[in-house]
Parts: sequence; structure tokens; C-alpha cells
Amino acid sequence: MASDGPAVEVALSEGLEHTQDEWEKATAAVLRKSRRLADDAPDADVWAKLATTTLDGISVTPLGTPALSAELTDGGLPGQAPFTRGATATRELDGWDVRAWFTDPDAERTARDVVTDLENGVNSLWISAGTGGVPIDALATILEPVFVDLAAVTLDAPFEPLEAARALAAVIADKGVDAAPGTSFGADPVGAAFRGRGVVDFEAAVEIARLAQPLGVRALTVDATAVHDAGASDVQELAYSLATGAQYLRTLGEAGFSVDEAAALIDFRYAATDEQFPTIAKLRAARRLWNRVVELSGVTTAAAGQMQHAVTSRPMMASYDPYVNMLRTTVAAFAAGVGGAAAVTVLPFDEPLGLPEPFSRRIARNTSSLLISESHVAEVTDPAGGSHAVEKLTDDLARAAWALFGEIDATSSLEAALDLVRTRVEATVSERALAIARRRRPITGVSEFPNLHEDLPERRPYDRPLEVHRYAGEFEALRATPASTPVFLASMGTIAAFTARSTFAANLLAAGGVDTVVAGPTEGVDDVLAAHREAGTSAVVCLVGNDVAYQEWGSELVTALRGAGATYVVLAGKADVGADTTIAMGVDALAFLRSIREELTA
Repeated sequence: MASDGPAVEVALSEGLEHTQDEWEKATAAVLRKSRRLADDAPDADVWAKLATTTLDGISVTPLGTPALSAELTDGGLPGQAPFTRGATATRELDGWDVRAWFTDPDAERTARDVVTDLENGVNSLWISAGTGGVPIDALATILEPVFVDLAAVTLDAPFEPLEAARALAAVIADKGVDAAPGTSFGADPVGAAFRGRGVVDFEAAVEIARLAQPLGVRALTVDATAVHDAGASDVQELAYSLATGAQYLRTLGEAGFSVDEAAALIDFRYAATDEQFPTIAKLRAARRLWNRVVELSGVTTAAAGQMQHAVTSRPMMASYDPYVNMLRTTVAAFAAGVGGAAAVTVLPFDEPLGLPEPFSRRIARNTSSLLISESHVAEVTDPAGGSHAVEKLTDDLARAAWALFGEIDATSSLEAALDLVRTRVEATVSERALAIARRRRPITGVSEFPNLHEDLPERRPYDRPLEVHRYAGEFEALRATPASTPVFLASMGTIAAFTARSTFAANLLAAGGVDTVVAGPTEGVDDVLAAHREAGTSAVVCLVGNDVAYQEWGSELVTALRGAGATYVVLAGKADVGADTTIAMGVDALAFLRSIREELTA
């Protein structure tokens, strides 16, 4: 290794600058080799090939260049307006606030979980209290061993927000200490109404604010995960949060609070997904946008800095192959930390299955501990700051969200505003569903590489399940009732000749709960028919082979299979052999799987 030193020194002394044209040429060569770029296509086409487009129509560039951020507004310094680079200049507790989630109605179990989590890396508690969650009358017992001046407690009690706030206030008063920074009564009447949990009760929200102010804690939480859980895009989530936050400012102002006091009583909750860069940019944009709202409202104090709680996305998680959720939440937590969230909750990987168990809780809290202590993600404030690509994405999200916020804010009533948001979210849900159905947005373990014969861990059911539009939902609905009859894969030729397409077909069918039986290596029609008879499978078959085999004996095989009882023939690939349908990359997988399941039961 020592011999590398002089070479490195020479390289550094001479500079390592390269032009954009050089990057395009080198990248184009790689894409041409993988057949993703035509030989006669201009090198500059690599930008379009590698860029991704969000559901909001915003492009995520494959490479940041100075030109992208040359005309952008300065994001300021950490802890200073517009707070793009962070609401504070330093990280407390040597990283972000590791916040654990509690919803188990078994008070004794929750009490044990609280102690275990706080003794093993958790800094604060997020308690879903009231109907279906942690009993409100058990809060005092559960929090008895907790130093509430050190560990913040934030509530989520949509059905009984005032009762829960009073219970937590009594705990704080009984302990005779100042509540830890980040403590919040968590009332969110607008979010509760959006989720269908009753009418908006602003009177209770004001009373909770009056209860919170002398205690120095937050009263209201703008929980943007309400729309995220319904399927909203990043821009819609941001715009909704601004509109809700502005409504809470108005409500508190009308109740006699100054704008500075009102802003200090509000915190925000956002979803963090496994789409790393959009999540980082979303959290940065959220702080910048809220700063603009409070600036226009006349807020002059440090309350202008948005207090953020990021939660790993529920919709992105899957019930099947649930251990993959560990990977999803790790990426999401990384993005939340890099994006500057003050507190981060990693939901347990088994959250879609039911109430979490000790093992999943341990993995959840250790995810943040690993990122902070071993990966050192929190050592730098706003590590993505200055990245041309991230700065541009932050700006694009902020501008699009501000425009939508204007539309929402201009509606005639709160009901009209929520209806507008619902309409926009429904359109996003449809667009995302189509992309997932065509596997342009793959879901590992569900729409891609499913394990059809897995044994799912059993979990106790929720007493109060959230309404969540899980991205994998339609595929999971098919998996919930597996097809009773497999599809016969009529493999043509050697293993090398059919493996690629047989794997594609088997994975596609397994994603819909359909098992397969493969013929194995064959040399002609007779071999395939013999395997078909031996398998004793249904009348649905799928040809899998290479193009040469299709051309040479594909049509003959289809005719022979029909004669042997096959009533529906699928071909993996594209060839005219007399099949009923074909499957290839880009197929509407859900539509295909539903039709196959109908054929299997015909």
C-alpha cells in the first residue's frame, strides 16, 4: 500500500478534474454494453436514461453538477433561517433523538417495553394512547420509572386527545420537573378528521394548548403521515403539512395566543421512505417552507425552526417476506437522519403483521444506534448540504409544494381543503399502483423475488389498526388466497436455454400466489408432453425457452399441449406460436395474474 503514496500525491498535485463530456462518454459506454443505450444514440442521452422521475413529476438527476444549484437561494447555516440545513446547529444526545413507538394495549407489557427500550438506546417515547392503544389511565404507571425531564414523551390519542394530554400533564406535575425538550401532547384534529376518526375539534385543541404552554411542551402535532399513509406523494405530504400548520396557527391566534407562542406549540411528523434522496430533500424542504409560513405570519423567535419527527413509512412495508422491512427502514432512517429530523422512529419490521415483539423492537432501536454510533451519520450537521443534486431536488420539492399549498389554502373551507387533498392523493395512488402492477416500482419479496412457501411470523392483532394504503396491498391480497393448482412451465431445450425465462415466469406467477411445476431439460415435444403427464398439473401452461426454440418447435408444442388438455397457453417472451397471451418485461402483472387465477379455477 505504501507504494501508492507517490502516485496519489502526483494525482492530487496535477488535479483530478474531468469534463461533463468525459463523464457522458464513459457512462454511455457502460450503458451500451448493457444494451440500455443504442449504439447510435448520443452520449448525452445518458441523463434521460439514468434520471428517475418522482410521482410529482420531479426529476432526480443521476449526477449533480454546479449548474444545477448555481441559481438556487442560499440555504443558510444550520440553526439559522430558512433552516434548510437544520433547525438547530448541533445534534443533541450525540445524534438524533431515537424515539420508540408504543401502541400495545397490554399495559404491563408496554411498561416492560418502555424500560427495556430506554435502557438500550432509546431517548424518547411516542405513545399511541386511548381507544385501541395504550390505556390512558395506565400512563402514570407506565411512566412511573421514566425520568420525563430526560426522556421526552409525545402522545398520539386521536379519539381522546384532551384526556390523554391531561394524564401526561398530571404525570409531569407529579414528578415536579420540567418536561424534556420534544415533549408533546400531540393533538392533531385535522389529521384525525382526514383519517376518518371524527370531526375536527378545535376547542379541545385550544384547551390542550393552554394546558401545554405553562409546562413548556408542544401541544399540537401536524402529522403528515396521515396523508402519506393514504398514498400521498412527497409534494402532497409537504403541502398538506403547511396547510394544516397554518390552520393551527390561525386557530391558536384566534384563541389569544401570539404568533410566536402558537409556533412554539406546534411540531411536525413526516414519513421517511426507502427512496433515499427524495426523503432527504423532503425534510430539508419542509423546514424551509415552514420558515416561510411563519415568516409571513410574523414569527420572530427561534420557534420559526420546525421541530421534526420522522417515522419510517408504513405504506412501503410489506407483510410478506417481512424481514426485508429491516432493509427498508434502515435506508429510511439513514435518509431521515441525513435530512435533519430532530427525532427518528424506526418502526419494527413486523409492524404490518400485528403488535411488535421484543426481537423486532430491538432491531428497530438498534438501527438508529448503528447509524449514529457505528456509521457516524450524525457526526456532521446536514451532510447532504452543498450537494448540487440534493440542493436542486430540495428546491424543486419546495416550489412544487408551495404551489399546491396555495391551492389548498385558497379553498373555501377546511372540508373543501381536505377534499382537494384527497382528490390529489387518489390520483397519485392510481399512478403508483399502475407502476407497481407493471413492476416499474418493484417491491422486493412481493412483486419481485417472492418466497411463495414462506412461513410468516405470527403476531397479536392490533386493537386499533391504522388505515394504511400499503404499496404491496394488491399483490398481498392475491397471496392471501394461494391458487390451489400450479401452472406447468413447458421448458424447451437445455437448462441454459430456458432458465432465464422460466425464472421470470415463476417469479411473476409466485407474486400472485400461483405455484409452478417445471418440465426440466427437454429435447422436443415428446419430452415436454411426458413431463406434463407426469406432473398431472392443470390445463394452464407457460412456454419457457429461447427465441430459437420458439421458432423451431414452439407452434408444434402449443398444438400438442392443447391436444393433451391445455386450455390456456402463455408464452414467456415475444413470438407468434399460437399462445393465448405473452408475458415480458413491462407486462401489467396484476392484470395477468388475475386472469391466470381465473383460468386456473375455470
